[in-house]
Amino acid sequence: GRWILSIIVTVHAHYTCIRIYCESSMHLCNTTKKRRKEVPMLQRVYLFARDVLSRGQSISLLLARLAVAYGFYEPAMMKWSDMNAVATWFGSIGIPFPTLNAYMAANTEITGVVLLALGLFTRIVSIPLIVVMIVAIVTVHLPNGFSAGNNGFEIPVYYMLFLAIFASFGAGKLSLDHLIFGDEQ
Repeated sequence: GRWILSIIVTVHAHYTCIRIYCESSMHLCNTTKKRRKEVPMLQRVYLFARDVLSRGQSISLLLARLAVAYGFYEPAMMKWSDMNAVATWFGSIGIPFPTLNAYMAANTEITGVVLLALGLFTRIVSIPLIVVMIVAIVTVHLPNGFSAGNNGFEIPVYYMLFLAIFASFGAGKLSLDHLIFGDEQ
């Protein structure tokens, strides 16, 4: 009698463990009599990685904003240090209204530095900064090819891509945009 009871308890325990494992891992299991949708291992790994890595989204956007802001800082300060030389150079490369455009470029860049660093009006300020990059590519970098080593348009394209990300996704949670506008930033 006791050994029959022991066998019944053991079989029931094993059946229960197998059923629980099959249900939790979402595999097809003959012992449960129910067919469940199988979730491939690669998909489970991807979903786990997405959940873990998405926690770094806000810090990544902050660091990207600060890097792009820093990239605009030096050119903006160089323009402001000698606006007449910048206007003369703009005129020599065929930019119309060189003095006006020198001031507009310098204002756009320095405003972009401040607003990107703060994460304030990030989507909006990204648009004129993209325009500045397009003008820089067309007037200065395009004849030199793609390579940054030859003063090509590689770096301005990277800046445009980052700015497009900011325009599309916003500044992230570590920003004044998030503080003021919430999740709708």
